[in-house]
Amino acid sequence: MAETDKIKITVKIAERPYKMTVKRSQEGLVRKSAEIVNNTIRKHSKTFSYKDLQDLYIMTALESTVKAQRVLNEKEFREKDLTKKLEELDDLLENTLKNFNRVH
Repeated sequence: MAETDKIKITVKIAERPYKMTVKRSQEGLVRKSAEIVNNTIRKHSKTFSYKDLQDLYIMTALESTVKAQRVLNEKEFREKDLTKKLEELDDLLENTLKNFNRVH
């Protein structure tokens, strides 16, 4: 990847700036993710009782991780289901070809 494919950006999370270098194509994703984190922290500050900001950060991290894990689990399930269906289709095609070859 060429250096020109990367850009330096600053995102603000919980009122703190974070400088980072990202792929140019990922800038929008990173900025949107920072926005989601900030919105989640804000939501948790209104929903949960907390001692300090670290509690909000932990709840935000946990919520994000649970969502990511759910997506991974669903993807894994779909892949297994798709593999099974493809194997069934392969068997069906194989049997059809065998029967076709017997007739001809």
